[in-house]
Amino acid sequence: MAEITNVTMVETKNQDPDIIPLAVQMDGKPGGQLLRLDQRKSMTETVAEVAQEFGVTDATNYALQFDTGIYVTQNNRGELQKGMILILTDSPSKSAQDLYDTLHSQNPEEISKALKKLARAGSDITFATEFIEKKGHELLIQMVEAGTEWVKLPKKLSEVFGHGESLADTLTSFLELMEHAILSWDIVTAKFVKRIASYVNRPVTQESQLVTLRALSILESIILNSASLYNTIANEITYNNLVQHLEGKYPGIQQNCLALMNALCLKAPDDRKKRFEDALASKEIRTNIMEKVVRSSNMGTELVHQLYVFQQLTFNLLEKRMMTRIEQNNENHSSLIIDLRNAAFGTDSGPKKPGQTNAIEYQKLGFENTSNPTLDFQEVPPGVLALESMHHFALKQDQNYTKLVFENTTRADEHECPFARTSIALTKVLCEVLKVGEAPSETGEEYHPMFFSCDKAFEEFFCQCIKLFNKTWKEMRATLEDFPKVMGVVREQIERTMKGRPNRPSSMDQFWTQLQQLNYDVILNLREKERSDKEELNSKAPPVVELREQIKPEIIELIKKQRINYLIEGTQFNKFTKTGRAKDKFWYCRLSPNMKILHHGDIGESDKPAPENLLNKVAISEDMDLVTGKDCPHINRIRGTLNLAFSLIQHQDSEVHLDFMAPNQEAFDMWTDGLNVLLGKPMVSEQMQKDLDMLLSMEMKLRLLDTVNIHIPSEAPPIPPPPADYNFYYPTVAE
Repeated sequence: MAEITNVTMVETKNQDPDIIPLAVQMDGKPGGQLLRLDQRKSMTETVAEVAQEFGVTDATNYALQFDTGIYVTQNNRGELQKGMILILTDSPSKSAQDLYDTLHSQNPEEISKALKKLARAGSDITFATEFIEKKGHELLIQMVEAGTEWVKLPKKLSEVFGHGESLADTLTSFLELMEHAILSWDIVTAKFVKRIASYVNRPVTQESQLVTLRALSILESIILNSASLYNTIANEITYNNLVQHLEGKYPGIQQNCLALMNALCLKAPDDRKKRFEDALASKEIRTNIMEKVVRSSNMGTELVHQLYVFQQLTFNLLEKRMMTRIEQNNENHSSLIIDLRNAAFGTDSGPKKPGQTNAIEYQKLGFENTSNPTLDFQEVPPGVLALESMHHFALKQDQNYTKLVFENTTRADEHECPFARTSIALTKVLCEVLKVGEAPSETGEEYHPMFFSCDKAFEEFFCQCIKLFNKTWKEMRATLEDFPKVMGVVREQIERTMKGRPNRPSSMDQFWTQLQQLNYDVILNLREKERSDKEELNSKAPPVVELREQIKPEIIELIKKQRINYLIEGTQFNKFTKTGRAKDKFWYCRLSPNMKILHHGDIGESDKPAPENLLNKVAISEDMDLVTGKDCPHINRIRGTLNLAFSLIQHQDSEVHLDFMAPNQEAFDMWTDGLNVLLGKPMVSEQMQKDLDMLLSMEMKLRLLDTVNIHIPSEAPPIPPPPADYNFYYPTVAE
């Protein structure tokens, strides 16, 4: 874009809010003009007036663009701000027609230039709509299907078109057009899918990495949005073909490869689930993810999300076993129970079926139905998963297993910790902690490196947790009546360790080390501190209540400042469409230091732009309202998490609104609190109440330090009666 020079200055004293003073320049020409656009006029009138200023008499084929390349339309003209720079350029219809005609030509250089321009223009929905109306998307599909045959070139140039920039631009253009959700993904053909799959199946080179990146994204989008083409893709792509991309050195390709793997498993029909579930749990894929992805230093937001989805899908493979009851006549299940007995007590004269004899051994193992232990596994969840986890512990950690069993058999009966009962209850708790069977969240990022560090991650996780239960049981000197209490403590130990940041364990050994540090005494101290804080906060003594009420406004003001500072710092938000979260599409929003304007705009991942670099602005005013959840105007236009949506809406014009989908609950609470502060309304989030309780408790402790071990009376001491007279004499004063 040329710099604006030789600008014609226009007086802009008019303070009418519908008059926007800004700069306009004509595409491809130097110079520009400062003009005043009247927002009350239609865009057709506005473009005609601007075109006339540049000497253009017929403005039919012209339109205005933001300097980002997005066309100014009736829908987005509310984003126009004083001082912006607009471009007078070809209209969307003319631009789309010109590109369409050029792509039909036989000039390789012109086609290459047209594809580059199309890749940039396709992100604008106004242009995309015009290009699609002219069947431009069908042309792109035909180009991909034809490959290098589309343009009759010498062999070397043909290879460049087939594997280099022009092909990458073609795929980028198609992807940009489809992401507007104007068309269904069912429009693509099997031939197109096979051609795209061929780009994924080949090794990646420096020249072809962008092609592979786009091809992976296209296949993922087809799988997520077109059930009819799933089998075509599944026949062409296997997890083994995708492993090469995990092993590569390109983070973007690793990310898109992981996303495609997740999509293949997430949308697999029943007849293909087993194949992809086996691949999902394979050691080769897990090892590559751990070595090449998890341990990489390039961990962007999208990659973290895909790791979370992969982890959740892996744990969801346990759902079938978790919901399967043990069959009494199932030989495999019976043999697992016999193995537990043999691993603990040896194989001498052991029966071939549980329940024939050995009731004493099964009682020592903690089974409630000693005559037929299979009856202990009828509850679902955890079903057969509990038995398989116990069996894994007995075989893989045989020394710990025998130690645990014999420790319990040598304790007094009232302090005996029943291994079988514990294992069944613990497996159920672990399934709840890991949310087995729940669909991955659209914005989830809670992945744990330790689950990628070993095979049979759940069973290994169980091994560490069953050892923890036994350790905590001993520390609590528990009896059978204390079983629920011990389980509650163990669950708290597990959850606190997993939520610990930034020292999240990267292996099962680290997890066990951290669990040991969080012993029962530590849990008691943490609980006591929380209880003490709550008691102090809720003290009913009038002096304490009065002091608390005096301090509370100061604390609320402090929280308000923190929320405002959070908004000034800004947040990166994901973009959402009708089909869900738009991959690798982000926008940033931050409050100006004077707390009057919200700056926002599109960014790349991990960017943190200054306010002046975010060209879109929304002035905060008293005639605005904050709505959340289902009341948001954008919630019906996108697929996102309902409880993370919020919008700023103008009272006078409900069509003017700024819509958000928070990345997590913390960001939602911070932004809604901060916006409420700016609008002069109370903060209502749960986080606000937690922060208020914490800060109020800390301040109360500081204020009451001098009253430690001093009884604070519930009533003020009585006022003594007045003296007989007021004839006081102070010698020091008299002197």
